[in-house]
Amino acid sequence: MTIKIKKCTLEDLQTLQKISTETFNDTFKDQNSPENMQAYLERAFNLKQLEEELSNQFSQFLFVYFNNEVAGYLKVNTSDAQTEKMGDQSLEIERIYIKSEFQKHGLGKYLLNQAIEVATTLHKEKIWLGVWEKNENAIAFYRRMGFEQTGVHSFYMGDEEQIDYLMTKTLL
Repeated sequence: MTIKIKKCTLEDLQTLQKISTETFNDTFKDQNSPENMQAYLERAFNLKQLEEELSNQFSQFLFVYFNNEVAGYLKVNTSDAQTEKMGDQSLEIERIYIKSEFQKHGLGKYLLNQAIEVATTLHKEKIWLGVWEKNENAIAFYRRMGFEQTGVHSFYMGDEEQIDYLMTKTLL
């Protein structure tokens, strides 16, 4: 079992889009209407949107490889790329996406640790993320990893407002 990390570039755009839509759909399709899922996927993961995100100097995308296959990715944001104003001393984990066939291999924890490493390298004091209030497995995982709920914000799935818990971990 080998696990590797590689920074995503614009040449990876098609792969990034495929993993994004596949993992998001696999994770949330059963709890949302097909219309809202389709609207969200088209808005969040179209090639123009992903290209803008990849080109943002304050965002990083890292692919994780499991036995030489792309298994998922991590997206982190700092500065103005953060989806909430959390200050310059914070790093946001916007996405940890693992393809379903690669789950239960410790890759989520591996990517979370990569995010902490990035935050430490950038001298950030806190790391934070938003997680859907109904995603109990993810909430339990983040709690085990030392995150605490520090707030909430709205997340729109198509035309439906949903609530994300904001969870934060202090690094210093």
